[in-house]
Amino acid sequence: MSKKKLIIGSVSLVVATVICTILVQVFLFKGVFMSRSLYEKYKKYDKLIALENIVEEDYYQDVNEDKLIVGAEKGLIESLEDPYSQYYTKEEFDLLKEQTQGSFVGIGIYMSGNDSDNIVVQSVIKNYPAAKSGLKAGDIILKVDGEKVKYSESTIAASKIKGKAGTSVVLTIERDGKQFDVTVKREEIIVESVHSEVKDDNIGYIQITSFDKNTYKEFKEAVTSLQKKNVKSLIIDLRDNPGGLLDICVDIADYLLGEGTIVYTKDNKGETQYYKSDKNKIDLPIVVLINENSASASEILTAAIVDNKAGIAIGTTSYGKGLVQSVKEFNDGTGYKLTTAQYYTPNGDYINKQGIKPSIVEKDKEKQLDRAIEYIKTNK
Repeated sequence: MSKKKLIIGSVSLVVATVICTILVQVFLFKGVFMSRSLYEKYKKYDKLIALENIVEEDYYQDVNEDKLIVGAEKGLIESLEDPYSQYYTKEEFDLLKEQTQGSFVGIGIYMSGNDSDNIVVQSVIKNYPAAKSGLKAGDIILKVDGEKVKYSESTIAASKIKGKAGTSVVLTIERDGKQFDVTVKREEIIVESVHSEVKDDNIGYIQITSFDKNTYKEFKEAVTSLQKKNVKSLIIDLRDNPGGLLDICVDIADYLLGEGTIVYTKDNKGETQYYKSDKNKIDLPIVVLINENSASASEILTAAIVDNKAGIAIGTTSYGKGLVQSVKEFNDGTGYKLTTAQYYTPNGDYINKQGIKPSIVEKDKEKQLDRAIEYIKTNK
């Protein structure tokens, strides 16, 4: 090609680019030209578009354009290296929403992550397949049906674990440095997140296994039932509770406490949002049971009770998750979960990767409830 033709071609390309840009502006912005700052923002993605074109043109196999776009969207969030933030396809987002509805087909576990992006069994739902198969809190799930899984893609892993009732899934587990396979049969899981009973000497006992859509309603019903039985104190068991919906946790704290601060959050601009409780309260001494698997909303409720001097905590230091996630859905059914703030206890403590140290330490899980009952009887 001659130098003259090369110059003409280059000029033509520039002119075409300018015309296309103007047309796009007119079409998208209805005649209003894009500001320079907005133009510079979009210009950053020139290389991404170029890479997409190169892959589609030159890759040795046919390329699924939709998969390329999803990969780019997921990669944007994954680059944060935050195990709690994730982009979801429509199918994945539907699974995420299902987890808070109170029933699903699966094996009966709650999952969390660790710093190595491993999926960790946060807790096991009693009397369901996972528990019957011997899975325990703290187990690491390395593979599902032979495929490696990671927490940054936990919804994908959850979709592999779930399936039709009556079918089985093989999990490769790591426990105490050893690896082994466990075959678990799937069934419908009906999650009752609150269990209550009366213990010795009119002591009310309430176990909360997660903070789901129906947990606040179930909790109020449990407290009302216990009060009718004339309980004089309350033990709230949050051991192995991985957390859940913040608003449900706040509602429960508000129901229990008098006027005060439940929790407050700070975002990346330093703006603070306070969650407060009103004057109404349950006038009963409270003991909270926690352990190393009590996370997120469990820690918020524990700190709210302890810091507001409504009760004490017994057990072992909690998990230590002091980050707040916002979950949003797009119009097409896709969505994302993004860490948007840090939360602080009423006393101003930031517990992320620190946890809450209980008022009374009891490392033996089998003795923790007895210690709580003993404390209440001693401090009538």
